[in-house]
Amino acid sequence: MRAVIYDAYAADNSRLKLGEVPDPKVGPGQVLVEVRAAGVNPVDWKLMAGGLDAMMDVWFPVVPGWDVAGVVRAVGPDTPEFSPGDEVMSYARKDVVRAGTFAQYVAVPASAAAHKPPALDWHQAGGLPLAGMTALRSLDRLEVAAGDTLLLHGASGGVGSAALQIGRDRGARVIGTASEPNHDYLRALGAEPVTYGEGLVERVRKLVPEGVTAVADFVGGQVETTLAVLAEGGRHVSVADNSVERRGGHWIWVRPDGAKLAELAGLAERGVLTVEVAGSFPLEEVGAAFDLSRSGHARGKLVITP
Repeated sequence: MRAVIYDAYAADNSRLKLGEVPDPKVGPGQVLVEVRAAGVNPVDWKLMAGGLDAMMDVWFPVVPGWDVAGVVRAVGPDTPEFSPGDEVMSYARKDVVRAGTFAQYVAVPASAAAHKPPALDWHQAGGLPLAGMTALRSLDRLEVAAGDTLLLHGASGGVGSAALQIGRDRGARVIGTASEPNHDYLRALGAEPVTYGEGLVERVRKLVPEGVTAVADFVGGQVETTLAVLAEGGRHVSVADNSVERRGGHWIWVRPDGAKLAELAGLAERGVLTVEVAGSFPLEEVGAAFDLSRSGHARGKLVITP
């Protein structure tokens, strides 16, 4: 099958290439998915640069990609949850970094898959799993509920926009940081936008003099700002900065979980959650997608479409 691979770590796209790799085997409890769309996440190019080498085993050559939406073409033994022809999505991270989703086919554990909701098209479904589940896990860890004032650092990105929508559905007041061109987008989703950068503490305190009750950092490097605007007894998490654990917060690392993904699918079906797609790229242009992701200026999700 056709797939994008890299055969060594690289901080740029120099090791990326399009090639032929063996078709995936489908073991017990697995499903073979024909990929229709695969979301791009910052972790994809950070992995390629060796950023997680101390944490995860890597077997070269690597097919990057952890998100997928597609059609089940085969199931392994004892996999009653799915049948060929089912439309599914998955956060398909495995214990060893090797066989990812930027390919024509990928085998994923049935426990990590969920049925694609009809409310989402292929591009949206392909971009939802990791971002949506990170947002959901963050808000679950924060125990966000009605009456909370929730601050989101990086509210216009894929994770931030999902957290914004989930937080609003739970009855929270949501304040989101973003560049000014994205303020109308945040308002349309139900948040109060503030510009990030110098003066952010003062801008948030002007909106919420008593301080916010919960903060989710989807950018990194925001601990001091978070603590400066957090009300007494407030909670905070980060997906990008493990130093929060030394400052009373929690570092979020989402797990593959089909049941949680199905929960997100239910929110999409209720009209609570949608996915902004910033762009789609064929396998030949994964490098361009990585460049745009690295820039930090993509609003919503980027997807690969084999």
